[in-house]
Amino acid sequence: MNAGPVDPTTTAAWSSLSEHRSATTPDLRGWFAADPARARDLTLDVADLHVDLSKNLVTADTVALLLQLAEQTGVLARRDAMLAGEHVNVTEDRAVLHTALRRPAGASPALEVDGQDVDGDVQAELAKVFTFADAVRSGEWRGVTGKAITTVVNIGIGGSDLGPVMAYEALKPSVRAGLECRFVSNIDPTDVAETTKDLDPETTLFIVASKTFGTLETLTNARLARAWLWRGLAAAGVLADSDEARQEAVAKHFVAVSTALDKVAAFGIDPANAFGFWDWVGGRYSVDSAIGTSLAVAIGPEAFREFLAGFHAVDEHFRTTAPERNVPLLMGLLNVWYVNFLDAHTHAVLPYSQYLHRFPAYLQQLTMESNGKSVRYDGEPVTTHTGEVFWGEPGTNGQHAFYQLIHQGTRIVPSDFIAFATPAHPLVDGDADVHALFMANFFAQTKALAFGKTAEEVRAEGTAEDVVAARVFSGNRPTTSIMAPSLTPAVLGQLIALYEHVTFVEGAVWGIDSFDQWGVELGKKLALEIAPALTGDTAALEAQDPSTGALIRYYLEHRRD
Repeated sequence: MNAGPVDPTTTAAWSSLSEHRSATTPDLRGWFAADPARARDLTLDVADLHVDLSKNLVTADTVALLLQLAEQTGVLARRDAMLAGEHVNVTEDRAVLHTALRRPAGASPALEVDGQDVDGDVQAELAKVFTFADAVRSGEWRGVTGKAITTVVNIGIGGSDLGPVMAYEALKPSVRAGLECRFVSNIDPTDVAETTKDLDPETTLFIVASKTFGTLETLTNARLARAWLWRGLAAAGVLADSDEARQEAVAKHFVAVSTALDKVAAFGIDPANAFGFWDWVGGRYSVDSAIGTSLAVAIGPEAFREFLAGFHAVDEHFRTTAPERNVPLLMGLLNVWYVNFLDAHTHAVLPYSQYLHRFPAYLQQLTMESNGKSVRYDGEPVTTHTGEVFWGEPGTNGQHAFYQLIHQGTRIVPSDFIAFATPAHPLVDGDADVHALFMANFFAQTKALAFGKTAEEVRAEGTAEDVVAARVFSGNRPTTSIMAPSLTPAVLGQLIALYEHVTFVEGAVWGIDSFDQWGVELGKKLALEIAPALTGDTAALEAQDPSTGALIRYYLEHRRD
């Protein structure tokens, strides 16, 4: 993979797709009527996921041309290079091996990369995490006063927060009774204050998740949490006023997910209680690494193994399934079709499951941090648009908020609908099955978006002519429906892996490095330069541009302690 990327716009497939787009008018009503097998042919399974692509704005010719584009841009060769451990993260000269985190013990052939026994190292760290999780869950791990832990607070940001909190919320039915996880990420002091205000320091354990143990937000919040612990224990009369006592309290109430053991020790955490991962795991791909320690504590090692197995099942599908039946490949190519040929700017993810209410936010980082790039991995400018704005909310809440724009707005918004046949809570309202009512909305929305309502159909309902136009729905609004029997740890792992590989496919077509995130760094660097201006450094204040300087002065004038 040392050769540079293929410019997709120079391929024969790109030219053919452009011509095809010009010659094709989307007509889902007509396409379904003309092809009774359309739903069957465009519905595919990957592990437990049942994926219906038939309501997308594609014909068989479109799909064939998109597959040619994947071939001509080397998508599958780049996939194989990634899985083999080649350094496909070019700007950081690293392998990209999040898929190795979920390889089962004893997988063959063994994976060795850059002289590292990847399988052995992954399994060893996982065993360490599981031993710790069992100790907390069983009550063997106790706080400094001998009480068992009842609340775990994960302190992280970005991938060290979004993945764990999303997965914890999604799998709440699997969380051990009497155990709760909370999450702190924002450097806004409100976050740590609100998260800890009703907790008992004697039964609270903090997990500080920062690979370098130097992330500004995470370390600031960790120090605030440590001070909260000391204050609370002292107020309860169970903490002596000595450095030794404070150190012992930290050792019993803090662990770390980090490889910077010297910094971990300097904070007061026993390095033996630090869980590591590797530079070939990007933060947004790390929920199945030690970053998921809080989740492993919450749901237990057995369920976490099921979670990993779900990831691996989709990895294997992506690796081995023929292109024309390869779900992540096809979904990634559909996104390229919408972005580059149908001028879509955004992509909605609409889970019909309240437990997945943080899933769209998780996908925002996964997709937008990965593919929000304007240069290729050879340093040359991209030749076409890249990335989409991912967003969404759970149904049916979204129906009463933004579905109006999806149905009748002037831009198409490709939308993924996610639902489960069996609910965690099968409630009834009188004689009504509430989940069936909920799912009726799921099915109705994709049907309405696909087929719309014509003026003739509106008139046939007796609608006054002066409002007919307002009640017409154009249809031809693309959706993908993803269903599974129920939301289990394995199914959640499958969903995450599916979108990881969809993101990969798009980046591979566009020739970008989907695994770096340099765009995150500039603002962080400038924040460190600006901070002194907020605490009296006049030279730092005068160094700012007029707008920033004026805003800082407003802040200083109105700040009250």
